[in-house]
Amino acid sequence: MKENLLYEIEEKRKELLQIVMTNGMTSNITIQHSQQLDILLLEYQKLSLSGSTQ
Repeated sequence: MKENLLYEIEEKRKELLQIVMTNGMTSNITIQHSQQLDILLLEYQKLSLSGSTQ
């Protein structure tokens, strides 16, 4: 589970960087993708804090 989530985080991060370069830091699409990345990071943090190694 954590490995899959790390992969998703890395892919979303790469995607976000491309969107920032194309649309700027304050565009709606950038903000949406940033929020999606935040959600993935929070999920990972919750898994890490719970001690889950799935």
